[in-house]
Amino acid sequence: MAGVEVTGGPVDRSEEILTPEALAFVGELQSRFGARRDELLERRRARREEIARTGRLDFLPETASVRSDPSWRVAEAPPALTDRRVEITGPTERKMTINALNSGANVWLADLEDANTPHWANVVSGQVNLYDAVRRTISFSQGDKSYALRSDGPLATIVVRPRGWHLDERHVLVDGRPVVGALVDFGLHFFHNAAELLSRGSGPYFYLPKMESHLEARLWNDVFSFAESTLGIADGTVRATVLIETIPAAFEMEEILYELRTHMSGLNAGRWDYLFSIIKNFRDAGADFILPERNAVTMTAPCMRAYTELLVRTCHKRGAFAMGGMAAFIPTRKDPEVTEQALAKVRADKEREAGDGFDGSWVAHPDLVPICKEVFDAALGSSPNQLARLRSEVSVTADQLLDIKATPGDVTEAGLRNNVSVALQYLAAWLGGNGAVAIFNLMEDAATAEISRSQIWQWIRNDVKLDTGAVVTADLVRQIGDEELAKIRASYGDAFDEQRFAQARQLFEQVALADDYEDFLTIPAYALID
Repeated sequence: MAGVEVTGGPVDRSEEILTPEALAFVGELQSRFGARRDELLERRRARREEIARTGRLDFLPETASVRSDPSWRVAEAPPALTDRRVEITGPTERKMTINALNSGANVWLADLEDANTPHWANVVSGQVNLYDAVRRTISFSQGDKSYALRSDGPLATIVVRPRGWHLDERHVLVDGRPVVGALVDFGLHFFHNAAELLSRGSGPYFYLPKMESHLEARLWNDVFSFAESTLGIADGTVRATVLIETIPAAFEMEEILYELRTHMSGLNAGRWDYLFSIIKNFRDAGADFILPERNAVTMTAPCMRAYTELLVRTCHKRGAFAMGGMAAFIPTRKDPEVTEQALAKVRADKEREAGDGFDGSWVAHPDLVPICKEVFDAALGSSPNQLARLRSEVSVTADQLLDIKATPGDVTEAGLRNNVSVALQYLAAWLGGNGAVAIFNLMEDAATAEISRSQIWQWIRNDVKLDTGAVVTADLVRQIGDEELAKIRASYGDAFDEQRFAQARQLFEQVALADDYEDFLTIPAYALID
């Protein structure tokens, strides 16, 4: 297609992915849908201004007929997606791809979003790894170790998470303007792999992040239909699972299902991004919307309970899967007691989800697959899912979804220090090209940095007191930043990168301490990478 330009540098095997035909397809997606994306981002800004004026969100009166109409359901799931009891998440790095496919999980969420720094090399190599994974030719060697796909059991079904609507890909231009990152990620994977996946009994399946309205879901549905028509694939072949990880989307779950009903598979209940979205949208609302430190906010908090129960009821009412949240713990042999306690918490969390009617859940590490599987095996019995559990007794109001002040927990100095340390370590790794980072025995992604810096921003603006009696101020955060950075430097030893952490510190202070709130830290962070 005329007008498509690639400005990124050379990446191994990029010629197999960035073919003229594939780029023409991506260019056509941008030409047809890029302007609508821009309009929807502007609509987000207008809605945020309305929330600032009113301090409220509610279910939409103009879509009440969709919610009250009992006649519609989402499309029946294809065989490869009927059983999703364990899903493992991770970036499309080559070794991780192999380990995830071999993990015993039912689904691998191949993450091109929060667990992936969008370095140009990562964007392209991720597509190369997906190409090889789909064709079962992927392998990897590191020193004297070799990794290959297992031949003694099933491999996980691949579900790809593209970037959210808010991010651009500056290394691919159409008529001189950056292409929407989501369209690059979706377009390249779909163009190269949709037909191959279908020939192998699977299909082009996607997780859609950061959605804020049913109109954004409608745009994705139109993208899917156009892509299917263009490549001669039957309408409805694409299946999408939407992450309900923003609070505006929590008020439009049913409408999102409706807009994507011919391509819909289910909804997922996020945690960090959902809490981050609460702070972002209600940052002007004062004490009623101040959250305790992030590790104290569990899924049993009243507002989170309302959100997850509404999600299960909404999904099963319409024949869609309800997917639970992340178990991010990384088991360690160095501290068996800590591991045992953490695994007990993981088990309890999965038992809660299974008991609530979720059809499956997420883990971040292969060693957690057996626990999640055991819990859901016990709940599901011989059934592949819990779609028959309609949860018709559940009734959730707008006030319950917005009851943030009932969230138990405190703000402590230890919690503030944890937010600062984790944010600095994660941002340094992200800037270096690694978007999935093990920190304090947890697998962290961009959502971790978002909630950490957003909480600090919120605490400063509301003069929140710590358990020590000190008030959270920008100066206190800078002091703690100095102290935590010294600890990090000591623990990293020779691996500490002075320049990278200085850059991470500057970025952190920009998004945590500035007067104006940055909607997504990954936008200014993207300007700092290749």
